[in-house]
Amino acid sequence: MSDHYFAALEQRIDQLLQHCQQLELENQHLRREQSELKEERSHLLKLNNETRSKVEAMIQRLKALEQNS
Repeated sequence: MSDHYFAALEQRIDQLLQHCQQLELENQHLRREQSELKEERSHLLKLNNETRSKVEAMIQRLKALEQNS
C-alpha cells in the first residue's frame, strides 16, 4: 500500500476522532439540558398542584358563603 493511502486513512481517522469528540460534547450538553428541563418540569408541576389546591379551596369557600347567604 502506498504512502498516499496511509495518509488518507490517517486523515480520515483524525476526522472520525474529531467527530466523536464533537458528538461527545454535544451529548454532554444535551444531558445537562435534559436534566435542567426535568427539574423545571418538576417545579412547574409542583406549582400547578399548589395552585389547583388553592383554587379548589377558594371555590369551596365561595360555595359555603353562597349557601350561608
